[in-house]
Amino acid sequence: MGLLSKKDANLILDPLADNNPITIQVLGICSALAITAELEASIVMSVAVVFVLGVGNVVISLMRNIIPSKIRIIVQLIVVATLVIMVDQVLKAFSYELSQKLGAFIGLIITNCIIMGRFEAFALANGPWKSFLDGIGNALGYGVILIIVGFFRELLGSGTLLGYSVLGDSIAKTGLYATGYENNGFMIIPPAALIVVGIIIWVQRSKNPALVEEN
Repeated sequence: MGLLSKKDANLILDPLADNNPITIQVLGICSALAITAELEASIVMSVAVVFVLGVGNVVISLMRNIIPSKIRIIVQLIVVATLVIMVDQVLKAFSYELSQKLGAFIGLIITNCIIMGRFEAFALANGPWKSFLDGIGNALGYGVILIIVGFFRELLGSGTLLGYSVLGDSIAKTGLYATGYENNGFMIIPPAALIVVGIIIWVQRSKNPALVEEN
């Protein structure tokens, strides 16, 4: 990883696979079910969480020695709420239509258990640099799963990716539609996301049986 030590590199790499917050820790499942019907929404939510968790971890780490223990949760909520409001305002300014699609789910980043969990488990006990790497790593691990789920749900459910037709023209029956394929409406509804996440977990644990024993 170049400038990073092996230990620092693991803070980023471990959450991408062996300690993924969604597939291993089973956190942040709600947004994985709710906003992954479209790939664009999945990407935007992933970027938002990368920003909030990366910056939030650093802020909490810098304040860790001056936060009274009794109000640490309140302070953490204020920090994450401030960052989420920033994300929400930027999204409304530059992509209002998408902000409307995501609706309350951007605001619900505030209660995302991955973020609060990293604040408590890591940022309060480590320096800013390690906390930043931990935040980025866990946010990327979360984002990778969202993007994979969004990819398959939009492709199989709507025949598009990022709004562009991939499988052909369903009206003119070109591309894959010419062979008789029809969009699978089931992929658009939340239970499909749970199935896709389940398949990812199965594949991941099949390739690394040790994860089953550890969890």
